[in-house]
Amino acid sequence: MIKQVPTYAKFLKDLCTVKRGLHVTKNAFLTEQVSAIIQSKSPVKFKDPGCPTISINIGGTHVEKALLDLRASVNLLPYSVYKQLGLGGLKPTTITLSLADRSVKIPRGVIEDVLVQVDKFYYPVDFVVLDTDPTVKEANYVPIILGRPFLATSNAIINCRNGVMQLTFGNMTLELNIFHLCKRHLHPEEEEGLEEVCLINTLVEKHCDKNLEESSNESLEMLEEGLPEPFDVLAIMSPWRRREEILPLFNKEDSQGAALEDPPKLVLKPLPVDLKYAYLEEDEKCPVVVSSTLTSDQEDSLLGVLRKCKNTIGWQISDLKGISPLMCTHHIYMEEDAKPVRQPQRRLNPHMQEVVRGEVLKLLQNEKGEEVSTHPTSGWRVCIDYRRLNLVTRKDHFPLPFMDQVLDRVLGHPFYCFLDGYSGYFQIVIDLEDQEKMTFPCPFGTFAYRRMPFGLCNALATFQRCMLSIFSDMVERIMEVFMDDITVYGSSYEECLLHLEVVLQRCIEKDLVLNWEKCHFMVQQGIVLGHIISENGIEVDKAKMELIVKLPPPTNVKGIRQFLGHAGFYRRFIKDFSKISKPLCELLVKDAKFVWDEKCQKSFEELKQFLTTAPIVRA
Repeated sequence: MIKQVPTYAKFLKDLCTVKRGLHVTKNAFLTEQVSAIIQSKSPVKFKDPGCPTISINIGGTHVEKALLDLRASVNLLPYSVYKQLGLGGLKPTTITLSLADRSVKIPRGVIEDVLVQVDKFYYPVDFVVLDTDPTVKEANYVPIILGRPFLATSNAIINCRNGVMQLTFGNMTLELNIFHLCKRHLHPEEEEGLEEVCLINTLVEKHCDKNLEESSNESLEMLEEGLPEPFDVLAIMSPWRRREEILPLFNKEDSQGAALEDPPKLVLKPLPVDLKYAYLEEDEKCPVVVSSTLTSDQEDSLLGVLRKCKNTIGWQISDLKGISPLMCTHHIYMEEDAKPVRQPQRRLNPHMQEVVRGEVLKLLQNEKGEEVSTHPTSGWRVCIDYRRLNLVTRKDHFPLPFMDQVLDRVLGHPFYCFLDGYSGYFQIVIDLEDQEKMTFPCPFGTFAYRRMPFGLCNALATFQRCMLSIFSDMVERIMEVFMDDITVYGSSYEECLLHLEVVLQRCIEKDLVLNWEKCHFMVQQGIVLGHIISENGIEVDKAKMELIVKLPPPTNVKGIRQFLGHAGFYRRFIKDFSKISKPLCELLVKDAKFVWDEKCQKSFEELKQFLTTAPIVRA
């Protein structure tokens, strides 16, 4: 460079050889926060401060806790609290509330311009009134939810670190501690005023038999007597309009710990000699099916585990909680350019109409189906014909486990617990956007499922994926799961009981409910995938064999396929199955003439004979 620019040689040499000192004339001191950013230090980590709540007054009634919720687009008031406050008549509303579990709730109405007192300030608030079910929940209850409209009206500024919320009224300000209230425990003698109510997930009990437009003759006289003179309106509330917002769920853990208050009375069916009924509550309530060969000590320890995990056993459809949508949600993805499918109404005779009516009412009351405006489930075992929908649905090819491998893993144990999901499909939620795709008409309206029904092409894949996601760390180690059939096993009674408790606890965590009638505990043999398994090995299910033996000789190709399908299910029990069934298989060749001769008859009779005398397959 010096040779190229000789004129600057002196200056470049001086820059490269002479070291110059840094003369600092002034020091600048940085704050701790700025230094942390420059030095890439992590900030101080804080724990969850809790639920932000404030104390308010409505009229002469004091509410110890009102929840502040930035995710709520409306202010919510339970109907029981509304009746107790006596706030006058409700105005009808077209608002529908969409909860975090994707369920849609219809409020009773709106009460406008309710004056809410916070310390010395008064704010006008519009409340959406929702049906609720008052319960006792220790003292940590939050009967009222104040959403974004209230926070905007009060110009609230929340500091989450120190738990201080600043409210303004004109040129006046007020600071409140919003976290200390949720940590304070009240004693029964301190409680007064409002009755405790559940939060959103248990608040919104749907009362189908009540009129949503029920009017009240009460007035605002009590409220007006205790208020000061009129003052400036702090904010103008926008007119109510139809919209859907996702609201959060709270206190879900409380619902899991709730015991059955009124155990159902059930009709007990006769049991085989190796099974018997035991009861988890007095007066022969909450029955379960256990082995009749257990000793008294073994039965007591088993019932102790079942009582501890009673919340995972269902005796009626109202016991279904529903698996969390975060764990599993059924989606219906359509093929490209697929057109919406409309279900035609089917004609029903009077008897079948009553069957459908009962199923619809049962599901509506238990929130498994819902009626949708203008146009969602239905006994014996009602199954909607979704074949046209399935044709335009993108298929989910989730694999099922190989049946022979499942059977090989479960055989050879002295104790088993066979568990079965209670209406397994109905425990999985359908995505809110996909519910309308399953609308169907019936004589009582147009409905759609909110839970996964039978008849959908991808329901099987969704359910198996859900089961594996719940029990992924247990499968092939202490249990096997094929759809809603769960098999828990152990090399001894103590080990099997330990495995059972672990599985039941997982069911409680994931809100999976089991069918009490189909669950058999601590038995020495049982049916898995159409085979009888025990410590001795695998046997053919005699009940199914009786049906196969009674089959008449096939008269066409379809009959041969049906017979070979039944017999092939148990081909592992028949030596040289392919050779014996060869004459029958030759009739299935394309363009082969159907001639039922002596070879076919002999093959047919031999297969039936081998099935009835099939040996036990040992591991």
